[in-house]
Amino acid sequence: MVEVGDLKKGMVIMVNGEPHRVVDVSKHHMAMGRGIIRTKLKSVVTGFVKDVNFSSGERVEEANLSFRQAQFLYSDGAHYHFMALDDYEQYILSEEDLQDAKWYLIENLELSLVFLEDKPIGVQLPNVVTLKVVETEPSFKGDTVSGGGKPAVLETGLKINVPFFVETGEFIKVDTRTGEYVERA
Repeated sequence: MVEVGDLKKGMVIMVNGEPHRVVDVSKHHMAMGRGIIRTKLKSVVTGFVKDVNFSSGERVEEANLSFRQAQFLYSDGAHYHFMALDDYEQYILSEEDLQDAKWYLIENLELSLVFLEDKPIGVQLPNVVTLKVVETEPSFKGDTVSGGGKPAVLETGLKINVPFFVETGEFIKVDTRTGEYVERA
């Protein structure tokens, strides 16, 4: 059981005996009384999305998930293809199944496939991935005086802020949990 205040985007919980993926979660505090946790849940079985409100302090059951080591092979646009490392079986996930994880997938990336009752429902990424900067503004002398950073587009299409010294063509490490720059690779 997990307290609703600890729910995070991407978790899979049981609601009315059916597994649901947390698509969005926000906390709201009332002037007097307990807070409300507003969630947007997507049924893993039907794909139906619904809004569910919980009272602060409520507990929900986490779905019984299993994990298998896999490798990302390729994307054909709408679908993403993975191969299990133990038996080389291939699995296909949709862009909808992956949510924001799609921005970190590069060929041959090793990760964990998430299964619910032998059906793949998503991926668990490594905490840090190495991606190539394909577009960013050039740096100028004195840029570092003000601190901060500049926008950059990575090879997967992900847009993040990077320090001024990062140039187009460089490889950088990105935290998959926050989507932030970590360091040069």
